[in-house]
Amino acid sequence: MKYGIAIASLVFGALLGAQAWGATPAPAGAEVYIVSPEDGATVTSPVTVRFGARGIGVAPAGTAVENTGHHHLIIDSDLPPLDQPIPKDDHHVHFGGGQTEARLELAPGKHTLQLLMGDGAHVPHDPALISKRITITVE
Repeated sequence: MKYGIAIASLVFGALLGAQAWGATPAPAGAEVYIVSPEDGATVTSPVTVRFGARGIGVAPAGTAVENTGHHHLIIDSDLPPLDQPIPKDDHHVHFGGGQTEARLELAPGKHTLQLLMGDGAHVPHDPALISKRITITVE
């Protein structure tokens, strides 16, 4: 019984830590933005997308340093829930190495792109750092 209580305490502590991790504060005045391509641009694939950040450092996933995060690019999708880890799929691309640009193979047609900064555990900051959503056309 004594071990059961100890294990329950460890699990509860881990859950509290995960909730606290999800509440990583965003630095005041910080912002993320797409440097290029510009909103409304017509481009060819592969598309180079350059990410910008002001007032917050960019660091690899797993880094637990105040005022840092890493980029996630939302492609042709709405934003995910902002109180949970950002999903990882074809519409939610993680740049956990601290990358500030990417080359994307996109099919011809219209596409939307938007950045969402995540903390070391891929959870959006509070308040969330979200870029303007842009639309590009791939020829």
